[in-house]
Amino acid sequence: MAKYIAQIIVLGAQAVGRAFTKALRQEIAASQEAARRAGGGKQGEKSAESNLRTGMTLEEAKQILNVEDTKNVEGVVKNYEHLFNVNERSKGGSFYLQSKVFRAKERIDHEIKAQQTPKSKATEAAAEAPEEEVTQSRARQRR
Repeated sequence: MAKYIAQIIVLGAQAVGRAFTKALRQEIAASQEAARRAGGGKQGEKSAESNLRTGMTLEEAKQILNVEDTKNVEGVVKNYEHLFNVNERSKGGSFYLQSKVFRAKERIDHEIKAQQTPKSKATEAAAEAPEEEVTQSRARQRR
């Protein structure tokens, strides 16, 4: 009788162990996929920060505002204004949906700002380089 109880305990522990390892592997795979989609590195950190700040991912924001490309600012603004006005409480709309539309626009604005920041820094650095060269050449001329 003790032999059967021991076998049942061992089989049960094996089943639980297999289920745990399978769940752990799935979690690791999901985490790696999320990191890959976020872009990794500094870009991934900025994306994660924007996700936490607005409470939604960029994909969710695109779905809410029904836009494919965030670079099409006019389309984003047009859809935002339409959805925001349609969901006004005075017109019988939902404050919850209006908030979602607002947060989606805010999330896309964060993304656009993040994409423009590296470009503007690179442009400033390129603009400063010729100024330094001019300053150095003037200093040489004075000598």
